Amino acid sequence: MIIKSIELNNFRIYKGINQITLSPNGDRNIIIVSGNNGFGKTTFLMSLVWCLYGKNMEKVDDLYKKEINEKGGYSRYIGNSLNTQASQEGETRFSVSITFTDVDIPNITCTEIRIIRSYDSAISANDELKILIDGRENDLFSDTDEEEMFIRDYILPIEIAKFFFFDAEKIVSFAQINTPEQRAELSKAYSQVLGIQKYDELKKELEKIQDDYRKESAQPEDRKEFNELLASINTDESNITLMDSQIEKLQNNLALRKYEVNELQEKLIREGDKMSPERLEELKSSKEKYQSEVNDSQEGLKDLYNYIPFGLVGSDIQDLIKQLNEEKAYRQNKLQLEGVEEKTDDVLNDLEEARSNYGYIDAKIRRFYEAEIKRLILKHFYNDFNATKYENLKILHDFTDMQIDEFQSLITKVKESKSRFEDLSNKYTKAKAELNSIDRKIRDAEKDAEGDYIQSLRRKKENKEGEIANIQDEIARLNQKKEQTKDNIKASRQKKEILHKKIEVSNQNKAVDDEATRLIYTIQKFLLRFKDEKKKALENKLENKLNSFLHKKGLVHKVIVDIQGNGEDVDINLYDSNNRKIDKAILSMGERQMFASALLGALVEETELEFPVFIDSPMQKFDKYHSKNTLTKFYPNVSKQVVLFPLLTKELTEEEYSLIEPHVNRAYLIENSKNCSRFKEVSPNELFDQYKKF
Repeated sequence: MIIKSIELNNFRIYKGINQITLSPNGDRNIIIVSGNNGFGKTTFLMSLVWCLYGKNMEKVDDLYKKEINEKGGYSRYIGNSLNTQASQEGETRFSVSITFTDVDIPNITCTEIRIIRSYDSAISANDELKILIDGRENDLFSDTDEEEMFIRDYILPIEIAKFFFFDAEKIVSFAQINTPEQRAELSKAYSQVLGIQKYDELKKELEKIQDDYRKESAQPEDRKEFNELLASINTDESNITLMDSQIEKLQNNLALRKYEVNELQEKLIREGDKMSPERLEELKSSKEKYQSEVNDSQEGLKDLYNYIPFGLVGSDIQDLIKQLNEEKAYRQNKLQLEGVEEKTDDVLNDLEEARSNYGYIDAKIRRFYEAEIKRLILKHFYNDFNATKYENLKILHDFTDMQIDEFQSLITKVKESKSRFEDLSNKYTKAKAELNSIDRKIRDAEKDAEGDYIQSLRRKKENKEGEIANIQDEIARLNQKKEQTKDNIKASRQKKEILHKKIEVSNQNKAVDDEATRLIYTIQKFLLRFKDEKKKALENKLENKLNSFLHKKGLVHKVIVDIQGNGEDVDINLYDSNNRKIDKAILSMGERQMFASALLGALVEETELEFPVFIDSPMQKFDKYHSKNTLTKFYPNVSKQVVLFPLLTKELTEEEYSLIEPHVNRAYLIENSKNCSRFKEVSPNELFDQYKKF
């Protein structure tokens, strides 16, 4: 898909209607949007994310989450987006719209889709969303929720938006994972990009159908247990949804209370006159950094505490892992063998049909061809297959693949837990010490309690801080309860799976159940090969891009992509020429940026989605060599439509621009007058000349 145009109306620094055309033209797929700091480059990028995702925009980038919290919650954050001059002139409404072409919607023919998100401060505390298909509202959408789902299903899923909207300086976050939550979040995004998730969801739908037939066919006692398990799962899932809603409200209240405390703190410091506003901002920025490190360390340590009992088991656990892996390999081998048999039968049947044209074929010749066909299918499609390897294997545990993958992931974490525990413990200790020091400096800068006004400010601040502590405790309690509920769901599903195998389906439902079983089986076999293909494709693409992008040739010898289960846990590791794992933390900033860029490029190539890529501050912190590689190899090839937001001369020099100019189709400068900005299109070959005239 292509973004044809974007329109901002009274949005922040952009007064009135400001429209920009972003169409690429073949190899000329880059669009440049530039302007001085404060003129609205970052605002323009933020407007796109807001238009697509509204209050969920914080899931795209932590920057938006931070800004929303600093403003005291989403309503305050977005409610202040009306252009100041427009507000003074009596305007109350602002909007952003994006027009797409080449959008593929099943069973619907359309030329273009326009998404409009607006906000009217006079009548609503919520933004409004409208989707026009070829200029008309469509009966596809009965409410806003369906419109939001449409964007996620047919435009760009929010889970992977971070791969298409990003700050080039901050993409190093893809190269470093500090918490289990970050790993889970990235794994989900990888799974969606690689297309694994949708097949897993299809399998789950078929399993639900089977559950219904099992429930109908079960004996009264088993049916009762089955219904109880399903009811328990549904109740627990509903409770998680409710808890998520409660946590979201609490987090909004928390953001508002923190905003109020900051305001009171600034008043107290101004009264004390012991610290400049600039110094206070510096300390707050440092505090935020160290608080984030403390939180990440705490979460990581909390996660490691769960692995301690497994670490005490010793060598017995290695025997269990070996057995489970062999059982898993046996089942996969079995699936492959059945696949061979199926393909062989198909080929032989085709030959049998063709035989009638050539008369009788000797049985000996037929057996020869049958054996050769099997051998060739094994050779070309199942090169890792070993027919005799597991002949004498005894199945001791009969774990599902998902259970084995979960256990394997657990043991991997146990192995890594010792060194990781030390690292996290040191990180926590240092960050906590710095945090305490900053808190002490800020407290010392607050005026001593003298006079009624100062005392009232201090009391208000203390009361708000007490409210913050209570809200944080309640959020922690709900999160703990949510994790317990997730464990309950997992246990119930395992019990249901055991009961599912036990129940025989009635004759009247057997045909449909058998078909569902066959389809599930087919999906399982397909997923095995699909995951392997995606794994190898991503490894090859990432290796090639790293070798192309990195200044140090041969730094990365091998890339291993580990996909556990159906994409629940995806890990990407780099190895040197001695087959030693490379710690990404020791890579230079430029190398980490190159890794993240290579990873993004590989992921975008592997996804079935075709979506424009938007990159803010595209050249920050790249050295000369990496800059050249980024400009000539990454940006022109990462997507069919690439929009860059550079700061000319400082982030992107004329010399650097000359490297990508052959790929630039359109260029815009952001003009600013009376603190209001607008877009001015310039010829790509005159970009710097026009910029110098500003």
